Amino acid sequence: MSIDLLNEGIQALQKQQYAQAVALLGHFCQHYPDRNSELYVQGLIALARAYRGNGQQDKAITLTQTLQKHSNREIREWAQTFLSIVNQDEMNSNGYNHQPEFTKVAGRAAQTDVRLMMPRIADSLAFASNFTIILLLGMVLSLSLGVFLLFDRQHLFLGLMISLAVTLVFNGVTFFLSPMIMDFSQKWLYKTRWVNLTEIKRHSPEAAEMILRVCRERQLPHPRLGIIADQNPTAFTYGSLPGNARLVVSEGLFTYLDDDEIATVYAHELGHIINWDFAIMTLASTLVQITYLVYLFVRGWSDNGNSDNKLKYGLKVASIAAYVFYIIGTYLMLYLSRTREYYADHFAAEITGNPNGLSRALIKIAYGITEEFKNNAQTSRLLEGTRGLGICDGKGSVAAGTLYRSKSDVQRLGKTFIWDLFNPWAKLVEFNSTHPLTGKRIQALCTYAEQMNIGSQFNMASVIKEGNKLNKQKLMTDFLVDLVIGNSHIIGAIVGLFFGLILTISLKNYKLLISFVAFGFGSGFMIKTILMYPDFTKAQDSDILTLMSDPYGSPVRGKPVQLKGQLIGRGEAGYAFGSDLKLQDKTGMIFTRYASRFGAIGNFFLGATQAEKLIGTPVGTVGWFRRGVAPWFDFMELSNKEKTIKSYPRFSGFVTGSLIIVIGLILPIIIR
Repeated sequence: MSIDLLNEGIQALQKQQYAQAVALLGHFCQHYPDRNSELYVQGLIALARAYRGNGQQDKAITLTQTLQKHSNREIREWAQTFLSIVNQDEMNSNGYNHQPEFTKVAGRAAQTDVRLMMPRIADSLAFASNFTIILLLGMVLSLSLGVFLLFDRQHLFLGLMISLAVTLVFNGVTFFLSPMIMDFSQKWLYKTRWVNLTEIKRHSPEAAEMILRVCRERQLPHPRLGIIADQNPTAFTYGSLPGNARLVVSEGLFTYLDDDEIATVYAHELGHIINWDFAIMTLASTLVQITYLVYLFVRGWSDNGNSDNKLKYGLKVASIAAYVFYIIGTYLMLYLSRTREYYADHFAAEITGNPNGLSRALIKIAYGITEEFKNNAQTSRLLEGTRGLGICDGKGSVAAGTLYRSKSDVQRLGKTFIWDLFNPWAKLVEFNSTHPLTGKRIQALCTYAEQMNIGSQFNMASVIKEGNKLNKQKLMTDFLVDLVIGNSHIIGAIVGLFFGLILTISLKNYKLLISFVAFGFGSGFMIKTILMYPDFTKAQDSDILTLMSDPYGSPVRGKPVQLKGQLIGRGEAGYAFGSDLKLQDKTGMIFTRYASRFGAIGNFFLGATQAEKLIGTPVGTVGWFRRGVAPWFDFMELSNKEKTIKSYPRFSGFVTGSLIIVIGLILPIIIR
């Protein structure tokens, strides 16, 4: 009967029925006879979590302090971590950073191992993998054959073949040794602590049960489990084969997520292992490295001064082709990486029957990252170092985390999702990302909830409906205009070249061509600067939440606004002299960028002498907001009670444009 009480209490805790969980677990702990058993300790840990969820912070602290005296070291470490979390709750309950909660927690399927159809938003993983690998192999083979046909000097071609063989052998050896190499780097950089499933069970009983079940059903060896003592919530997997996979999470995952949400994150990472993602990505990476190696060799041979002009021309063409293939290969890898994230989400939804839990987890992870941005640089380096491996892109999480942090109706997150789903810039910037945009992942997860008939955490139907009401012509027109503005200098150079050719041919003075191209390029640069930074005297008061909710936001044309908030830290992880800062108001956090008239030297000087004094002070600022995957703010003026900092983001553009025009006027005089 006691064990039944424990199980019922844990189930109530998982469902966030905290009052019921407190009653059941309290009764279990009071009457369970063996105070030294693992079940009793599990009950105490669950009861502490239930107290915290039920708002009984004093009881949670008292119970956790008792567990700090336990003879088991792992239990003491858990208690120490959990106590810091509860104490933080106490500090935040009346403060600036109270952690919000979902106003409605959507349900989950009654059973696990549900079969779900993939939405059209994601391509087939088999297609993405085969397409990427086959295309990369084709590029490598065509390059190798082309170089072979070009050469009549066998020893040069032999050098390339040896280099390719060394690359393949090196990558092959690295592939199998990579788990040990990564283990060492994880231990050195992040102090990763390897744990058994029992400790995972203390943090998340459902996650532990799910890992056991998946490994048993899929006949998969248990992955090596690690925990990093870092409050930035993240999780990632690495290895060479499923048999030697490592699954590492940070302690922040247990801080910001509930039990069922933690389980979905572990299931997502198990999906990467089941799908052999790291093996496929390693093979793709090797092929891309080979294309770049061919480019370096062929470019070097073409510059050796060979007297055979045909050979030199052929080598030039081959080097250009190799570099183009390298660029294409890089984007193919990013495409494959984004696709595998969709399939890991799909696996997690199927295996847990809880797509809504993963939806909440993604938002809470984003929220946790924005909260931890105010911590020291060491914690930020974890996100930078594992950006491609982590469950989400930390830089792309700011918008969703900011909106959740505002404690408003969680459905307001839909405004951010509208930008992800409908703004043309979202599609373009995603090409450079290893992860899909959060809105797209949430949309896919909501389709799984609909297939299970359990209702979705987010009303994506209303998001789509609101997105369809947007002015599509304005979205596309703004996007095309932004593209023109962003490339004004190139367009100016082309226009200058056109008119320069006409005058050069008519006047037979080739020197005019240089002047016209330089004038067009420089003028375009200045026009681009003017349009990217509209008149800031018209800036209106706003807040970060409102700005991030604008579906028409652009990364090119800034929106002039005034913001008030507090500077909470530097923008760059681990750089003690950085001039970029993080501004936080009551609705969210955003990166602010400083630009000195003296370039990098001036930026360094401000970062070294003044930035630290500004951190922690309330400020007012005026500048330009820009919306990309990670929004940012270029400030023109920033002031607190003691001083005012002037920034000059337009200065370099005007100076560069003017110098190019002047050079274009001087060169024809110098050249004879």
